[in-house]
Amino acid sequence: MSTPVYVTETGEPLHAILAEFATPRDLYHAAEKVRDAGYLKWDTYTPFPIHGMEEAMGFKYTILPVMVACGGLVGAGLGFLMQWWMAGVDYQMVTQGKPFFSWQAFIPITFECGILFAAFTSIIGMLAMNGLPRWHHPLMKKERFLSSSDDKFFVCIESGDKNFHPEKTRQLLEQAGATSIELVEE
Repeated sequence: MSTPVYVTETGEPLHAILAEFATPRDLYHAAEKVRDAGYLKWDTYTPFPIHGMEEAMGFKYTILPVMVACGGLVGAGLGFLMQWWMAGVDYQMVTQGKPFFSWQAFIPITFECGILFAAFTSIIGMLAMNGLPRWHHPLMKKERFLSSSDDKFFVCIESGDKNFHPEKTRQLLEQAGATSIELVEE
């Protein structure tokens, strides 16, 4: 089942509903109400971090740490395998009377390959999970939203959410204490 596409009065597709709140406390309680209403595609925007906002929004842990650990282990394994192949199989050379496969000498490169793969996994995974890079965001068209980095507090509920309905969502935000509510076009 696909979500319906809502169209604004101007004929543009609706991206979201943006609601402004007067204080961080109002935003925090609004986030709890939006979370309890079952919305999944929404976010809060503030000029500074608000303690406990993650819990109020109902954030869950992501799979990114598991991906980074797997990437690091794969990198370490490939680094160790590469050195084993080069020193023990492909180009055997006696160095200081040690055996061809002297694993103790392989530890620094193994460690560095693990770190390298973990770093790349974290960067690529974070970008992919956040939907980045995104060169344009519809919220940037709203003059009121530009003050979110200065002194305003916002909740934005996207129209792609399965629970989204323009009138019901507006009513929820009004009941949560929004001082201003705007439609955001794509």
